[in-house]
Order: sequence, then C-alpha cells, then structure tokens
Amino acid sequence: MLGIDPGLRICGYAAVQGGILNTNLIEAGAIRIKTDQPLEKRLAQISEDISNLIESIVPDVLAVEKLYAHYKHPRTSILMGHARGVILLEAGKRDIRVLEYAATRIKKSLTGNGRATKDQMQKALQSVLGLAEPPKPADVADASAIALCCAGEMEARY
Repeated sequence: MLGIDPGLRICGYAAVQGGILNTNLIEAGAIRIKTDQPLEKRLAQISEDISNLIESIVPDVLAVEKLYAHYKHPRTSILMGHARGVILLEAGKRDIRVLEYAATRIKKSLTGNGRATKDQMQKALQSVLGLAEPPKPADVADASAIALCCAGEMEARY
C-alpha cells in the first residue's frame, strides 16, 4: 500500500505492508516541489516524481485523503485538488486501485479519536510503526497515517 499526502509544496508518501497491528514500513519520505515555478510546472513535477515513486514501489493500492473544502479557504482545496488529480491520474494510468479516506476516519483508525491532534497522531504512528522518533515532517506523518488506515481497512475486509 502506498499512502500519499498531496501538496503543491511537499507530497508526503509512505509505503507499508501488512495490517494495522503487524505493519512493516517499507519506505517513507517527502517529494519537495519547486515552489518558484508556475502551477503547470509544479503539477508536471508532481506527475513525474509520483510516476517514478510508483514505478519504484509498485503498490497494489494507493490511498489518499479525501478532499476537504473549508468554507473560509476554498482556494486551498481547489489548489490541492490539482495535486490530487495528478496523483490519481498516475494511479489510473497503471490500473492501481485508489482508496480515499476522510481525515476524521484516518485519525480514528489510529487513535480512536477522529479529532486527534497532530502530536497525538505522530505518537500513535511512532508506536504502531516501532519508530525511535515520531515521523517528520507532518506530510510524511500524514502519508503514513493514510497508509496505515488503508492497511487496517484492507485487513478487516479479508
């Protein structure tokens, strides 16, 4: 499973194997986007970097957070939709199954609380993945949480 936290500055990613209680973290990191470029160039970079990541990891499932539009900041969700669209396109080109999760569902799957703080999430991830330190930056932590939520759901289905 490959979890991706889309962004126009940083795309966090995490690849995991197994279920939520016996998960192996295969790889995690951040793709840093050149922010001095126009939007179309940034999207092209996301496309190329995600394509390379998918070719390297060869996931069977790609998981992303559902798009959430806050009424005070609609522009943010529109811009984030561009990054998500490019990522979903790369998955679609390869017939990779895409699963989407609401932020509250992701948080609840790891902490039991759909309103958990970033700090609570990072500590839960540290514990579940057996890491010496909480995952950083936040984009990597978010991608790891998305991947673990997906792993748990997939485990529950089978």
